[in-house]
Amino acid sequence: MNNKIKILIVDDHQIVRDGLISLLTDADDIEIVGETSGFVNLLDMLKQRKPDVVVLDISMPEKSGVEIADIITHEFPSVKILMLSMYINEDFITNALKAGAKGYLPKNTTKAELLEAIRHVNRNEEYFSKPIADIIMKSYVKRIKAEDEAPPKDNALTTREIEILGLFVKGLSNAEIANKLFISVRTVESHKNHIMQKLGFKSTVELVKYAIKNNIVKI
Repeated sequence: MNNKIKILIVDDHQIVRDGLISLLTDADDIEIVGETSGFVNLLDMLKQRKPDVVVLDISMPEKSGVEIADIITHEFPSVKILMLSMYINEDFITNALKAGAKGYLPKNTTKAELLEAIRHVNRNEEYFSKPIADIIMKSYVKRIKAEDEAPPKDNALTTREIEILGLFVKGLSNAEIANKLFISVRTVESHKNHIMQKLGFKSTVELVKYAIKNNIVKI
């Protein structure tokens, strides 16, 4: 029984494909089942050769590696994708992961790391070289910080606060709101201050925009 990992190499440069084949040929657990320079023959090769892992360049002539990865992910879900690229910026990496790539390596990776990545990806495990992993982590931290700094949604407000905000945006004064809700003017002012603090706003204009956007009042 053949338990070798079947590899299909997709890169538009012959010298790169030859180099990858040379690196992988002597690995006991790997079998190169095909190579292609682009998208034209790829779908037929995927059907006929049935690779376990596609080693894919991100920069391709007819379709980008990201587009190709997305097609493979949807049409051949059992095939794992290892992206190999000279581009190691956040946008390329993020788009590749969204398209279904399980791993991402720079083209100057070592033979040992390439083999390790293929084996991890074949086991349906994610694998990233350290520079790539660092970029992913920084992107994640940046996103978390942005979420933490974002103003809370209206469900962070209490029912009373939403009620007071709605009346305020409709043009009622503090005294009118107090009279309508049977509370003191000071209580109204306190609620408004809490609302401003919760939402991180500095002006009443921001409050009005927020109330309209979140359907607290209709216009």
